[in-house]
Amino acid sequence: METQPIIAISNLYKSFGKNKILKGINLTVKKGEDLVILGRSGSGKSVTIKCLVGLVGADKGKIKIFGTEITTLRNKELNDIRVRIGFMFQNGALYDSMSVRQNLAFTLKHHTQNLSESAIESQIIEALDNVGLKESIDKMPSELSGGMKKRIALARTIIIKPEIILYDEPTSGLDTITSREISELILSIQKKYKTTSIIITHDMACAKLTGNRIMILKDGVINAEGTYAALEKSKDEWVRSFFI
Repeated sequence: METQPIIAISNLYKSFGKNKILKGINLTVKKGEDLVILGRSGSGKSVTIKCLVGLVGADKGKIKIFGTEITTLRNKELNDIRVRIGFMFQNGALYDSMSVRQNLAFTLKHHTQNLSESAIESQIIEALDNVGLKESIDKMPSELSGGMKKRIALARTIIIKPEIILYDEPTSGLDTITSREISELILSIQKKYKTTSIIITHDMACAKLTGNRIMILKDGVINAEGTYAALEKSKDEWVRSFFI
């Protein structure tokens, strides 16, 4: 018997003023799945995953994570869910005044109380090792390239050992080779930690490499869904336009 989905969104609506962004989103994600969400700019991709962690409040609809309806939760209860979810922001969101070590330590201490200094250090080194940047531990963000910042942001996301990772444009602003490296890292992390992921992207190479399943947002609803291979051959001209 199939277990319930780890993420389930039903009839989700969100507007900003008169601007209607989400107009009834429905989606489910199974444990261990990597779901890619595609869509043109402003289609609501990022808003969808921000609703999942309560960064943006939904106007209407239901969001179930780990079987719990989160739209009605109080802040403390919502935080109990949030600590099991990693969020990799589009711009990396590193603290410029902190070294790489301090950025990772800050996240870990905020997430897990009463860790010894040696435990913190070993978890920082493990996270950096996973993204191939152990030697950058004492660098400042200003000393890092765009690709290195993305890797450090990924290390900071995985240091809390999340069960779900939400990626917001993980390869944006990167060259083709670095984008592929980040996409491969997403896959290796999913394999190592058995994470469930939603990947927001407009990078089709990233979508092809990372996605078990792809959904395409149009006019605030899911317009198409399937594997990369199936959607690439879609009879819908608009869907096919993503794959050209």
